[in-house]
Amino acid sequence: MFVPSHYREPDVSWMADLMRENPLALMVSNGNPADGPFATHLPVITDPRWEGLPTDDLAGMPLLGHLNRANPHWAALETGAVALLTFTGPHAYVSPTVYDIAPAAPTWNFTSVHVHGVVEKIESTEETLGVVQATVQAFEKEFGDSWDMSGSLDYFRKIVPGVGAFRFRVTRAEGMFKLSQEQRPEIRQRVTRSFAGRGCTRHAQTAELMSRLS
Repeated sequence: MFVPSHYREPDVSWMADLMRENPLALMVSNGNPADGPFATHLPVITDPRWEGLPTDDLAGMPLLGHLNRANPHWAALETGAVALLTFTGPHAYVSPTVYDIAPAAPTWNFTSVHVHGVVEKIESTEETLGVVQATVQAFEKEFGDSWDMSGSLDYFRKIVPGVGAFRFRVTRAEGMFKLSQEQRPEIRQRVTRSFAGRGCTRHAQTAELMSRLS
């Protein structure tokens, strides 16, 4: 991913937060020459057993993900292969009317993290079930209502044979936080106020990140 220097993440925590808060990643890996690369949207979490600290480029961070085993992408994945995970965060269109200057040009403010790493396919049913359970726990804590899955474990065991789980060891990550950094402070403030006043969660989240840059 091409990231101009003024759009790089202010701190590695911004990348980690974006991944946790926007865990539906796009996994891209090589396919055959005729059909091109594979790309699958799938949920990804940090391995809860990991006790390390994020490095400047998240290298070494272990992630867990899963997809449908019926997906041809699963069959094409190989342990030891390199893949890319992309995470998209808050984003919003910027109209030149917000700038209140001329000439001006429209743009799109957005946030994204691209994570490169090595795949390890999980073949064990019990380990796959563990990935599913860890994913549920992470998402219930972050987005749900602390749902107790214990009453559904038998059902989980019935569907787990159709789940393809994997570990993903990060080798490097890049964060793009394009939030009007190239504009003068007063222009950035106008854009931030415009987003904050839209009554839309996505715009509000973009405005919050812009405010953190100030």
